[in-house]
Amino acid sequence: MNSKDLFGFDGKTVVVSGASSGMGEAAAALLTELGAKVYAIANKKKIQVPVEKRYNTDLGDKRNIDALIAELPQHIDALFLCQGMAQTSDNHLLVQKVNFLSVMYMAEALLGRIPDRGSVTLISSNGGFNWQKDFKICREVIDIGDYDGIVAWYEANPDKLTDAYCFSKRCMDFYTVYRAHDPLYIGRKIRLNCINPGTTITGLTDEFNRFTSGTDDAEEGRRILEKLFHESWDGHWASAAEMGYPMVAIGSNLFSYMTGEIISLDYGLSAKWTMEELNGVTNHFGGGVG
Repeated sequence: MNSKDLFGFDGKTVVVSGASSGMGEAAAALLTELGAKVYAIANKKKIQVPVEKRYNTDLGDKRNIDALIAELPQHIDALFLCQGMAQTSDNHLLVQKVNFLSVMYMAEALLGRIPDRGSVTLISSNGGFNWQKDFKICREVIDIGDYDGIVAWYEANPDKLTDAYCFSKRCMDFYTVYRAHDPLYIGRKIRLNCINPGTTITGLTDEFNRFTSGTDDAEEGRRILEKLFHESWDGHWASAAEMGYPMVAIGSNLFSYMTGEIISLDYGLSAKWTMEELNGVTNHFGGGVG
């Protein structure tokens, strides 16, 4: 059996968001090599990967998302939602809209185009670690159900968004577990999984570093992140392909019996944090907005 047969993407229609850089671009590149017809959603950056069609849109605006959904293929074998943005001091609401709400909204709007036993694969972050501590508030958001209602909740609860990036990722992790056995998905055997990347070199790295520094100093932010996330357990920066490629595998036939899983790709950092939790030590950012 060759690799195309193993993955099962040859001739299949797939949609990849965030496809102009980083993990989404890496996923789109591998999918094209595996014979998939890739429909790429991106910002204004040029896509280096040969795709069937690209769509430029702002995923922080519902009107743009609705227009995009109307243009996407009516048949989608696999959906890979990789959009995301870094947090700054004044974009807390936009982070929620792009990093979580647009993902949930698009996934559920497009489910009717995905055949039985298809797949939906998401990119979250190890910033979502300890989502269990916030699951009630995440469920409250998800159970609102409609886009505008969730935006209204965000606007009414700004205190819950101060740790904006991590909260969006905890909602993503919880959504994966919560919805996997919802009839929307399991009723048609559509698999829902996500990956939780660790520190990865992408187009967002500089923005993350600047925000982390507190002084808009990217180099200082890099040193802080490396001390926090690398030195304590001999970690290192990952490449975008080290996230995008496993994501493709998870959405493929190779993982046809897996759903509802949050896969940590962080060189063991989440394992370290788990052991700290078991030993009563909490010295990281996991959980606790409510």
